[in-house]
Amino acid sequence: MQRALFYLVFFVFSGTIIQAQNNNNFELSKSVDIYMSLLKELNLNYVDEIDPTSLNKTAIEAMLNALDPYTVFIPESQIEEFQLMTTGEYGGIGSLIQQSGDYIIISEPYEGFPAQKAGLIPGDRLLEINGLDMQGKTSQEVSEILKGQPGTSITIKAQREGESEPFTKQLIREKIRIDNIPYHTVLAGSIGYIRLSGFTQKAAAEMKEIFMAMKEAHQLKGLIIDLRGNGGGLLNEAVDITNLFVPKGEIVVTTKGKTSEQNTVHRTRMSPVDTEIPIVVLVNEASASASEIVAGALQDFDRAVIIGQRTFGKGLVQNVVPLSYNTQLKITIAKYYIPSGRCIQSVDYADNNPALNGTASKETVAGEFKTRKGRMVTDGGGIVPDILLEPLQFSAVSSNLYARNFIFDFANLYARKHSSIVDAESFGIDDETYTEFVEFVQQKNFTYRTESEDMIEALRKIAEEENYYHAVSPHITELEKQLIEYKKNDIFKHRSEIEEMLKVEIASRYYYQKGKIIASLQNDPELKKAIDVVSDQELYVKLLLP
Repeated sequence: MQRALFYLVFFVFSGTIIQAQNNNNFELSKSVDIYMSLLKELNLNYVDEIDPTSLNKTAIEAMLNALDPYTVFIPESQIEEFQLMTTGEYGGIGSLIQQSGDYIIISEPYEGFPAQKAGLIPGDRLLEINGLDMQGKTSQEVSEILKGQPGTSITIKAQREGESEPFTKQLIREKIRIDNIPYHTVLAGSIGYIRLSGFTQKAAAEMKEIFMAMKEAHQLKGLIIDLRGNGGGLLNEAVDITNLFVPKGEIVVTTKGKTSEQNTVHRTRMSPVDTEIPIVVLVNEASASASEIVAGALQDFDRAVIIGQRTFGKGLVQNVVPLSYNTQLKITIAKYYIPSGRCIQSVDYADNNPALNGTASKETVAGEFKTRKGRMVTDGGGIVPDILLEPLQFSAVSSNLYARNFIFDFANLYARKHSSIVDAESFGIDDETYTEFVEFVQQKNFTYRTESEDMIEALRKIAEEENYYHAVSPHITELEKQLIEYKKNDIFKHRSEIEEMLKVEIASRYYYQKGKIIASLQNDPELKKAIDVVSDQELYVKLLLP
């Protein structure tokens, strides 16, 4: 009887699933038919000529906007850009660019690649590319023009600040590879440091090679893996990097999707290279996806101490599906769960979107889980570090100087006046240089607005609305005068943080990406904390106990 009841329930359940699937298929066919009919009618009868390609792109983007931000349509023109995300390689000149007024400028050429070898420097304004006027072009448009097959030539006409006439350079595009590990070193006290900035193909192999070379050359007493700002990449690379420090056969991440094919278990496949060395992992709010798998798995295995800020919270897995006409769809197919069983996805897009409400599973917010040794950890919003540090907060004056390119422009000016500097590790901003910077800012009539000024303005409006303005006006005016006087000293009051930004930016003019990292690490409080923890064996062990 019980077995008969089981079969009855099973068949009813199966029938319900099949019926739901049939309903979905009917609705899908119906929707496609309506869409095609609508597009044909527009093409035949709309008063003006339409661009079907543009309308189709708009429709696709609007449809995908109702899902999550990681499910995106990739047109043929952006295939190379997508390949950069997965392989770290693309064909181009090797330089970062940014908007500056009506033109795009070179912001950071990569050392050893065509832009740098041709003599292009930060601040160079791109006037023409292959004879095509660049005025009014966006960064995306210029980027697509600069990219192309390695070996093809490209002619750039540019204007350099301080020079009256523009100049022309002919470059040969090359295969540009962005390093997964832009910098590594052995710090004082035999502490290894590896900055991991990407999870493209071969990231794990590169990590292994660098770490093994460190071990052979030094008697390492600890390792710091810096994942700050690392937005993730390939899941298998994250698993293999974890595998370097975790025994073979351990489950690192499990994915759970709509179908059984999307439910997978990813285990460590190889023998580890070191299961004993103390490890500290540095993370911040921009550490996401594959970074969170590595940090979370090492935390769950009690294999590393995590230091920094709560991570981004991206626990969604994407796959790439080929579509017609050489287009592709990057689609979210599953959620991933790290060894303790927690999913670190911070946003439930179905819950936040009325169109999807009730159609996707909900994650338990701040659910409690346990690490291998029994330490309590939570899900529902990224990886919470074992040592939680406050993020570095910049003052209003520093933020505005950076955002409005005063730091960038002064670094360009400095580089034009000085043919060389000492090594990036030793370089600093002296009194003479800082005085020059202050004069540079004053000549540019730099002004900025603070929150305090916004609050005073709000107070003025409220006083006017409530008919108190006549009574309090003298006090508000006096407050504004005092604030203006205080602001005059901000550039000196916050000199230390402005100096740090100047030092890093100027160092990059001479030593490029590696110099930028080296200069930024010299007074890094989070790195100092990591060194203290990994050097103190008693503290390190204590942090990994329940």
